Amino acid sequence: MSSCRQNGQWTSDEMMAVAAARELGDGVVCFVGIGLPSTAANLARRMHAPNAVLIYESGCIGSRPDRLPASIGDGVLSETAVANVGVVEIFSYWLQAGRIDVGFLGAAQIDRFANINTTVIGAYDTPSVRLPGAGGAPEIAANCGEVIITLPHSRRAFVEELDFVTSLGHGTGSGHREQLGLRGRGPSAVISDLCVLRPDPVTKELTLTSVHPGVSVDDVRSATGWELAVAEDLGTTPPPASEELAELRELKAAS
Repeated sequence: MSSCRQNGQWTSDEMMAVAAARELGDGVVCFVGIGLPSTAANLARRMHAPNAVLIYESGCIGSRPDRLPASIGDGVLSETAVANVGVVEIFSYWLQAGRIDVGFLGAAQIDRFANINTTVIGAYDTPSVRLPGAGGAPEIAANCGEVIITLPHSRRAFVEELDFVTSLGHGTGSGHREQLGLRGRGPSAVISDLCVLRPDPVTKELTLTSVHPGVSVDDVRSATGWELAVAEDLGTTPPPASEELAELRELKAAS
């Protein structure tokens, strides 16, 4: 279902970006990953969170790009930033000291407790695919107040067991993060092109809380590699508003 047109008005990728953007509140300090996370964060900044402070791993604080950056080294991030500092300061003073409210991350694989893999597909020594790697994701996952994860939904991505644990979500379930002494509360939402999942308050297992328009529970179950928990009060994600689509498409067209 990824990238298909729904109702003749938007694609499922656009639905994913809009739904992820809505998770970001105004005034928060957000550590942003490149790709889908950056798309969602910048859409939120342009729509309903003008006072959100976007921080990128390269040392850019308060960036307000008028197009989507190609990488953390894209000049548009430093040119539009309130301040540019060293990577050491970003991690030590901002991230590890608990000054970041939200981390926006992507993933290649995710499991039922929102642990993510961005390292390898297959065995580590002889992988079938070697992915970009950890970067700052493990520190973001450990130290941000909460984490929002975005990725397309398929059995290859939503797996029973990760090929490699790059960044910890909720570990093995309730209490694991606390046992490890991690500062942040961990993932609060996973946004895919099919649905929204949130951790159960007790078990921390990802639970289906909302399906996107035109998507059924069976669609999500068939694209998930574990037996999916479904909320009793399952909802439907509000469709993208025309203003959200216009801003999103303007961002992408300028890139």
